[in-house]
Amino acid sequence: MSADSSGRIIIKPIEKDARTKELITGLLVIWEASVRASHHFLTESDIRDLYPQAEEAIRQIDTLLVTDYDGSPIGFMGIQSGKIEMLFLHPDHFRKGIGRILIQKAFDEYDVQYVDVNEQNPSAVKFYEKTGFRTFRRDAVDDYGNPFPIIRMKRDTASIPEK
Repeated sequence: MSADSSGRIIIKPIEKDARTKELITGLLVIWEASVRASHHFLTESDIRDLYPQAEEAIRQIDTLLVTDYDGSPIGFMGIQSGKIEMLFLHPDHFRKGIGRILIQKAFDEYDVQYVDVNEQNPSAVKFYEKTGFRTFRRDAVDDYGNPFPIIRMKRDTASIPEK
């Protein structure tokens, strides 16, 4: 996955000590745009309340992969302990195969097995199902106790072709 000025996509890990205020601010812009385009169940107040949690998650997640296109960030994925904790793309880049590329990288290089998805975001649930995840549990609230049902998904290794 290399890229150059020809407009290819670059996915690069960003170490915690390299996560500048400028980078985090830019990723939060992507996060908010993505949330507004896909999390229609959230109110303005919900988004404001979640913002500091998103900022802290970006700052502290063990593995942060930033996706650049033409030299500018267009999305990011956070991984911790074999689980995708966050995956957000700017809405201008939805449905272009970039999320699928990120998931494949998570499988191939980070041995990801789990993801949690907001039940009220059916497009995301379908996306993760298409990329090989299956539901194993549903919780009525999210990890912060908010009333947003969560679908817990695990990678379906039975459907993975042998190499």
